[in-house]
Amino acid sequence: MNPAELVAADPGPAFEITFDGRPVLALPGQSLAAALWAAGILAWRTTRVTGRPRGAFCGIGQCHDCLATVNGVPNRRACLVPAEPGDAVTTQEGGGRDDLAC
Repeated sequence: MNPAELVAADPGPAFEITFDGRPVLALPGQSLAAALWAAGILAWRTTRVTGRPRGAFCGIGQCHDCLATVNGVPNRRACLVPAEPGDAVTTQEGGGRDDLAC
């Protein structure tokens, strides 16, 4: 039994986003990071110097490991950005600090 079944959650119908052009299903209220995790995608950024893969680490927007390019805008924290129908998430090469004004 999954957590949604345990609490009898009914989040609504899934919708599609893409990750590097690949379709991924997301649920209303999910962050982009949660939708990617649910699809088995654990990394969506590479580090600046060594190119090592990174994804969600802290899950609360403090560490910036989950930075991704979302709809052409780089440095978005995927753990904080709600998934919206049609979002296009692409792997971000390198790092950087999130623009808090986004």
